[in-house]
Order: sequence, then structure tokens, then C-alpha cells
Amino acid sequence: MEKAIRDVIAKVPYNVKLIVKEAGANQFIFTKDKDEIFSSASLIKVPILLAVLDYIDNENKSLDQILKVAPENLVDFSVLTELQVEECTLHDLLVWMIITSDNSATNVLIDYMGLEKLNQYFKKIGLTETKIQRKMMDFVQMERGYDNITTAREMATLFTAIYRKELLSTKYSELAIHILSRQRIVDSLKRYMVDDVKIAHKTGSLDTVEHDVGIVYSNNKDYIIGVFITDHNDNEAAKRSIGKISKIVYDVLSKGRIDSL
Repeated sequence: MEKAIRDVIAKVPYNVKLIVKEAGANQFIFTKDKDEIFSSASLIKVPILLAVLDYIDNENKSLDQILKVAPENLVDFSVLTELQVEECTLHDLLVWMIITSDNSATNVLIDYMGLEKLNQYFKKIGLTETKIQRKMMDFVQMERGYDNITTAREMATLFTAIYRKELLSTKYSELAIHILSRQRIVDSLKRYMVDDVKIAHKTGSLDTVEHDVGIVYSNNKDYIIGVFITDHNDNEAAKRSIGKISKIVYDVLSKGRIDSL
């Protein structure tokens, strides 16, 4: 498996970071540059999801609570923007933030929690390098050097804890996994999978960034895989690379196919 993965990586002109591990285990099966810090893009929405669920659980808030959607939080390519909604429930904001990677919903939730409180939660759950420093699509802040960042190792740490249901109550742990499993952006990790595979995952994409990370629930062995690509100039090519690596790992860990080794 390792040789096949390295062969894929060797053929591409961009930077690839990678983690593969059994979902319930601590040790990694395969990694590449797992501690290198990179732009998280929309991967930052996963710890935001957990931070909001943790907050409403501890503060006895309701998922049916309605939040105002300020016009300045509406950005392009968003369900909330298309519908021109003026208010939305917490539940729906969380769902849209994950399953369609809705940036407007994310910005409303960032206002709801605040950057400082979000970063405090990230540190509390062991994400010391993962930071949120700007809202979604805030390119002015990006140009000033404020970006949202993470590492492959910390994404592995995060999804391992999600799989083990260690961070939230059982009710909200199961809700988080359910929402992540409803992901509608499925053209990377699932790109070349023929089987109907459950994956609780999140993508992230910018002009030079393409990521996908999550939990693969297979008949043989549940595992976590994250492929993080930076410095590319072709999103579709990057997605194809993620899909090829994902298929290699799935064929070995789920099906035990030696021809993928």
C-alpha cells in the first residue's frame, strides 16, 4: 500500500500531506508531513461544529434556537445566500455548514461563538496548532496574513476523538457523525469507490488547496484517512489524486486486496 501511495504522490507537482490510521487506534498506518501547518480551508468547520454542539449542550441551549443572519455574513455560492434568509435555526446552520460547506452559515456560527471562544475550545480538545483567525471568504484578512490553519496530525486527532465519541455527550456525538456522514461533496475520497460506503468526512477547497478527511466505515476495518493538497493549480487534478490514494487505501484496508499493495 505504501509503495502504491508514494507512486501516486511522486507523479504530481504539488505538495501532499497524508494520514491513514485505524479509527480506534492511536498509531498511524501511513503518514506524510503530518506535522506541517497548512491552510485548513473548510476543514476548520469540523472543530466549529463540535465547539457549537459542546456549547449548546453545556449551556442547555436548543438546536431549535433561531439566529439572525446578518447581511454581511452572506457570501456567494451559499444556500443561505440563494434563499436570502434573514434567520435560521442552529441545527440548520450546522447542517448546511457541513454538508454543502456553506460559508454564510459558518460566518453566522463564528459570530455566535466568537473567534476567541472557538480557539479556546480547539486548544481544550488538543488542537494546539489548529486556529481560526478569519471568517469564510474574508480575503482581506487573508492578504493581511490571517488564515485558518491546521495539521494532518491534528485532523487525525480530531476524527479519532469523533469516532470514539470522546468529546461530546452520546447524543451530540452521534449527531456530529450523522451530519458529517451526510456530506454532499463526494468527488475526492469517494471519487473511485464503487461500493456504497459510509464516510463521515469534510472537504476543504481554495484556489491552491484541496483537502478531504474523515472516517471510513467499512465491513472489515474502520479507518481514518486524510489527504491534504496544497500549492496546486488545478482543483480537479488534485481531487483525482485524493481519489486515487483513497481507493488504494480502501482496497487494502476494507477489501484486503493484495493487488493494491
